[in-house]
Amino acid sequence: MNEDTIAGNWKQFKGKVKEQWGKLTDDDLDVIAGKRDQMVGKMQERYGIAKDAAEKQIADWESSNKYRW
Repeated sequence: MNEDTIAGNWKQFKGKVKEQWGKLTDDDLDVIAGKRDQMVGKMQERYGIAKDAAEKQIADWESSNKYRW
C-alpha cells in the first residue's frame, strides 16, 4: 500500500496506528490523515524522538504488518 491508499482508508488504519502509538490523540490522527510526513512529525512531538527514530518505528511497523506507507 502506498500513502494514497492509506490516506483513502485512513479510518480503517487509525485504530491500528492508535494501538501501536497510544500517545497519539484522536486530534493528532485527524491531522495525520494518512500522511507519512505528518505521522513522523506527530511522533516526534508526542514521543520526543528524532525524525530518524520515528521513521524507523514506522518502517518496522510496516514490515511487521505488511503495510507500505
